Amino acid sequence: MNKPIENPEPTAGSRIDERAERIKQATSSAVASTKETVDRAADHVEEGLHRATDKAADAANRATDKAAEIGERGREVYDETMDRADEWLERARGYVREKPVQSVAIALGAGWLLGRILRR
Repeated sequence: MNKPIENPEPTAGSRIDERAERIKQATSSAVASTKETVDRAADHVEEGLHRATDKAADAANRATDKAAEIGERGREVYDETMDRADEWLERARGYVREKPVQSVAIALGAGWLLGRILRR
């Protein structure tokens, strides 16, 4: 009796299917590996940007603080200068009140001297 012959060799269709499955697995593995690499790179870039942003904000805060400090010091110097100018003006007014003739003579002499200097 005839026994059915078993074909121990796989058919061409099954070989194609096996190879297609291997290609799918290799592709999936490559995509997953690439995705992990891209995710790590994106995380690294994000961390770097955060550090750079923090440094920039810190530098901006320091610059703002320094500008405020310099502005305050400028106001203090201006106030001191104005106080001294007011004090000198009061002294000059007091001198003129006490010695009006001498003040006029000094003013005339200073004017004459300044005129001679500026003519040259």
